[in-house]
Amino acid sequence: MRALAWDEVIAKPGGEMAEKPKWVIEKERAKRASAAETVWLFGLHAVRDALENPAREKLRLILTPNAAEKLKDAVAISEMTPEINDPRRFRAPIDAGSVHQGAALEVRPLNWGRLEDVAIGGEGPARLVLLDRVTDPHNVGAILRSAEVFGARAVIGTRHHAAPETGALAKTASGALERQPYLRERNLADTIRALQAMGYLVLGLDGEAEQTLEEALEGKRDRPVALVLGAEGPGLRAKTKDSVDQLVRIDFVGAFGSLNVSNAAAVALYAARPPRP
Repeated sequence: MRALAWDEVIAKPGGEMAEKPKWVIEKERAKRASAAETVWLFGLHAVRDALENPAREKLRLILTPNAAEKLKDAVAISEMTPEINDPRRFRAPIDAGSVHQGAALEVRPLNWGRLEDVAIGGEGPARLVLLDRVTDPHNVGAILRSAEVFGARAVIGTRHHAAPETGALAKTASGALERQPYLRERNLADTIRALQAMGYLVLGLDGEAEQTLEEALEGKRDRPVALVLGAEGPGLRAKTKDSVDQLVRIDFVGAFGSLNVSNAAAVALYAARPPRP
């Protein structure tokens, strides 16, 4: 019989030790790993917005002299002391092909709170974007930009099979990652059901759907709406299709009827915009 690790046992009343359930052990380990996780952001826009974000925990800043000059106001706001590197020997631990523009910042991922914190409340009918297995950080970054532009409350992915916060995602988002809530929930079907219980109309984007997005929203624009988009190619999973209130399509002109998922998100958010007050 193997010896149990320190985090696999719990003290019971009276001092007796008992083995924890496996699911408890895994949950606690995942929580500790998440707390220890850091991300390297790079690029002038991404680093500037993170430096100016008081909610962002910032750990280490590496700049070239030129970037330090361009970011001096943001650095002053952050009260960080940057490490100045020669542009030819930029020592940030990021991919060699990253277009860092002489700026890299180590941070901890943002915590946007619970689903209820972003889905309920606020002014006007809410709009959310849900992502089903969209793993490309560039697509997610572009979707965050569109979500911010069109006033979505949040972009929601899953803990697995979804793009985490990365430098590439943050650079594509061009600062939106610091302002636009990006949640990653455990299970998408459960998230959809939770939103439906909150009064959301949940619409899944599917190119073969019979009804258009505009038709499905006729007379319902005053309701909170969640738009669900799938990965390019496979699209929405069968379970996701079964969970949404309705499948809808973006109405195209002509025979060509396919959009990149980030472009589809932008078009769908515009088409689903709530009525003006």
